Amino acid sequence: MHTDGDSLFEAFLNQHDETAWNGIIADLLPDIHEVDRTATRIWFAFYPLALSQALHEVADRELLVRKLLLQGRYRLSEQIDSSHAFLFGHRYWPEIKRSVLRAVTDRNPPPSLDLAELIREVASDACGGLKVASALTLGITAVGFMTIQQAGVAGMRASPGEIRIDPRRMAMSPDQVCRARARDKSQGLFGFLRGERKEFRVTFNENDDRAGFPLINTQHLTTAAALDKRPHHTIESRCTPEEGPIPVQCRSASCGTCWVGVLGGAEKLSEVATLERDRIREFGYILTDKPKPFIRLACQAQAFGSVSVVIPPWNGVFGKLLRPRGAPHEKTP
Repeated sequence: MHTDGDSLFEAFLNQHDETAWNGIIADLLPDIHEVDRTATRIWFAFYPLALSQALHEVADRELLVRKLLLQGRYRLSEQIDSSHAFLFGHRYWPEIKRSVLRAVTDRNPPPSLDLAELIREVASDACGGLKVASALTLGITAVGFMTIQQAGVAGMRASPGEIRIDPRRMAMSPDQVCRARARDKSQGLFGFLRGERKEFRVTFNENDDRAGFPLINTQHLTTAAALDKRPHHTIESRCTPEEGPIPVQCRSASCGTCWVGVLGGAEKLSEVATLERDRIREFGYILTDKPKPFIRLACQAQAFGSVSVVIPPWNGVFGKLLRPRGAPHEKTP
């Protein structure tokens, strides 16, 4: 049921645009555990507020979808529980969801008009019952508040609050996950003989041991992915039988289909060249001048070691319309 408290809180959230949220995330990042620091930034890049607001406000949504060349599942409201399965904090989602909704349903004004501080307070309240450090609940709590801003209180309430992590992954500690992301595939006893032909691994879903493929040193991510001939296209319609698990249409940085988030191993990828940086900005995925950012076009990124990536469920070209030249870059501590 929609209450006055809901309306009050949603009005409070709607005072924050994407620039404000960039500042909030930059404020929170130092206090988020390393295991979710990059993952949180990836999630906010995957579900940009500017795109959500444009789709909500436009009179002819389907026309805008065609204009922005949107493909896949770009509506956060349709994947509230699954969108953040790559965050370590996802395992705490049922309690976080309840804690965020408790804050929302309070008929009084928000206890803090500083949204970053409010996120900290809710994350801290939740971690008491979970018996974990607030550094592990902070990122997923920020996700919860953004989810309400995009999908509404009713949408959040309607989601089952399911956890989408396999038991093996659930048993891992945050430090174990971080070490696994940093580890390179063993080259075997005589690996030194491989030279430049060293073989590494690209993981594209940490919740599935089968979700990975080999990569020869210096290969582009999409080149290596194309050798994985399993029927990924039967699961993800944007994939083709020829190109493997990473959706791709052009391999020339022209379509934006192959964008990925880099959970681990960003330092093992080639630096962003001018073409890739300009295209990422045009697509609207991220605004950054960093040489090795956490969002990449897989067709342009060469790997020199094992990496862990997340494949977003959609792609499009909305930067020119929604993020004009001169828009602020990402804020980082």
